[in-house]
Amino acid sequence: MVTIGVYGLHGESFLQRLRHADVRLLLDVRQRRGVRGPEYAWANSLRLRAALAHARIAYEHHLELAPTTELRQLQYAEDDRQGVGKRSRRELATEYTRRCTAEILDSADLTPVVSALSSGGVAALFCVERDPEACHRSLIAQRLAEQHRVTIDHLRPW
Repeated sequence: MVTIGVYGLHGESFLQRLRHADVRLLLDVRQRRGVRGPEYAWANSLRLRAALAHARIAYEHHLELAPTTELRQLQYAEDDRQGVGKRSRRELATEYTRRCTAEILDSADLTPVVSALSSGGVAALFCVERDPEACHRSLIAQRLAEQHRVTIDHLRPW
């Protein structure tokens, strides 16, 4: 399994990274499936799904693994406190990590995700942040690695 974000990539380089990793299934773990800014319009749900279909990469949205608006606001408040922007964040707030784990991951059934991994090819956990350490997808990946012995690689912009 791999993880990948939006920031730092454009539509074609995103697809190239997926192809290079032999990704056959994209697991979207965003609450909101849109990204602000014209440079990231390719990552909005309809455009992204069309590009993935053209590239013969399956798509699934896993809203149950997305942070709630309240949790996202908690992270944004910590970003503000530290004076970092969402697109330049390098790590998750401790309280965000604790609550995301307790409120989302501890009750999440990861069986559908694990089942999707056995269908051949590679699956990718997908969210927005460039760096996995700054995104909840790293928490999901860590849980999969610990509980289901899934090997994780984080795709970053070249």
